[in-house]
Amino acid sequence: MNAYRQARALIDAAHAADPKRTPDDRPAELVYADRMEAWVTRLVPDTSPLLCLAARGQHLERWSVPRANFPEGKVGYLTWRKSLYKKQADRARDLLQQAGVTAPEADEVATWVSKTGLKTNPGTQALEDAACLVFLENEIEAFAAQHADYLRLKFVDIIRKTWKKMSPRGQELARTITLSPAIGALVTEAINGN
Repeated sequence: MNAYRQARALIDAAHAADPKRTPDDRPAELVYADRMEAWVTRLVPDTSPLLCLAARGQHLERWSVPRANFPEGKVGYLTWRKSLYKKQADRARDLLQQAGVTAPEADEVATWVSKTGLKTNPGTQALEDAACLVFLENEIEAFAAQHADYLRLKFVDIIRKTWKKMSPRGQELARTITLSPAIGALVTEAINGN
């Protein structure tokens, strides 16, 4: 087994430990990894094996750092996210090196997973685009239901911020996603600035 296949197997084994399950009883983070990799391969022509590994490692063992362990509010949320980026990047680097991926390649994956160089590093941007696309395609409906108390303006602002994180290619692909009429209206409002 080559180093990339071994690294993928190690990442997926880590995902398999996710206690959260999908309705078809799959580990939630394994499903997320599949979705991330699928979007990255659509975003980037001739996607490298390293970028695919980074996509799969985007939420590596995320469940081990619960949001509830951090203070409520925006500062607590941002602190939680920052700690996740570092933990996930370090863990991805460790698994890749354990699999025999070279240190410079493992470091590059860690850079992408840590969100370093957003808007300037193509690998980091590809992962951000893919994460935004997964959110729009698979998660926004549940997010809206979970936060039914949010005002419409807050939803529009969240979507607007998501849209601004994406590259033009990511935005182009986002326009191909079929959304419910209610969510579609919010997205239209957000991107048109109405």
